[in-house]
Amino acid sequence: MYPLLNQLMQFEKPKLGMLILDVKGNFFKQVLKYAETYKRNSDIIEISLNSNIRYNPLDKPNLNPSVLSNRLKTILELFSPNNSESYWLDKAQDVLTESIKLCRLYNNGYVTFTELHNLISHDDYYKSKVEYLRNMFLSGKMSSEDIYNLYSSLSFFENEFTYLDERTKSILKSEITRITGIFISDFKISKTFCPEKHDINFRDFDEVINNGKIIVLNMNIAEYRNLSKIIAAYLKLDFQSQILSKLSENKNNLNPTVFMCDEYHEYVTKSDADFFAQSRESKCINIVSTQSYSSILNTIQNESSVKVIIQNLVNKLWLRTDDIYTIESAQKQIGREDKTKISKNISENAVETNYNYFTNSLASRKSNLSETISTHIQTDYIYDINFFTQELETFSCLSFLSNGNKILPPCKIDLTPYFKDSNSQQNSKKNNNLKII
Repeated sequence: MYPLLNQLMQFEKPKLGMLILDVKGNFFKQVLKYAETYKRNSDIIEISLNSNIRYNPLDKPNLNPSVLSNRLKTILELFSPNNSESYWLDKAQDVLTESIKLCRLYNNGYVTFTELHNLISHDDYYKSKVEYLRNMFLSGKMSSEDIYNLYSSLSFFENEFTYLDERTKSILKSEITRITGIFISDFKISKTFCPEKHDINFRDFDEVINNGKIIVLNMNIAEYRNLSKIIAAYLKLDFQSQILSKLSENKNNLNPTVFMCDEYHEYVTKSDADFFAQSRESKCINIVSTQSYSSILNTIQNESSVKVIIQNLVNKLWLRTDDIYTIESAQKQIGREDKTKISKNISENAVETNYNYFTNSLASRKSNLSETISTHIQTDYIYDINFFTQELETFSCLSFLSNGNKILPPCKIDLTPYFKDSNSQQNSKKNNNLKII
């Protein structure tokens, strides 16, 4: 990933806007190193608990409440990959939609995870906000649209949500607070991702796309697992929607962008399948790495989505793996060829054969040997399982690459580790100048 990042950060006209998701917390150091080399320090925007960036994923006044709640549902699916009962997630989305409507009405259009948590978890807080909105309505301070949204929200909470049995309501609250609770349990998390509206200094990806900024989520997933998944999913969804919206605005003058993610299986969502299918037209370069295809399938629990994601990533490098699902997918993509199979058969014929009781064996006289060799053509995979599991060495891979016009013949190639000395890398570039873009 580092050599690819190195190539991409060298572009100046235009500079490439990037979203980089750092799963382990060490990728950001390399980003800073390359930014220093190519004088792009001012383009770096670090999103972490230790930076001065304030980002509220829910501050999207231009998005419909149902769109925001659907993003939260997407995150809930990450936390509950084996939840085959869609009722709870669908109903949780309904509760979040109506809560976002209410929050926008009483909080001047501003929504935070803290407000959603209080509305859903604390009945007294909900009642106080309803009373506040009632006074606003009576004083004539609401527009027709506000009155409509207020009526639909109150109808849902008073006529539907309230009459659910206590067990169902408890389950719904528990599902929702799995997300919202993270943002009220820690001061630094709340300060970074639930700031006051005037403190927000990163809102959307317009500047990233137009001015070539580099957004890096620097959050170790081992330390902040759930928070890291939530923010990564929101950044990715914001980035994807912003990229695709540019197609309808100015199709002929789009700035190239980059999405890069190591350990991609940690942050993959089903929406990626649709984005990868459409992102080529919007000039978005997607570079991801994962342990195996099974790792992606284990996260999103949908084989069709996994296949769509894989087939939309045209260039592929397969390193040594023991994962049969990955191997079989690679074999099918590379294809088959006719292979010559040779079989040999040796037989012995004897006129007289006696049994030797002393040596406990057969003794033949006047025997002769005959050998039969046959060949036949059999269609088989070009690379067998042993090639993936045993023959690929460290720092070598099987490549499936395109030059932009056609797919190059798949072949085994050697990779130059980024941590080798510069002279070795220069020699390697002379011998094999590989660019996968």
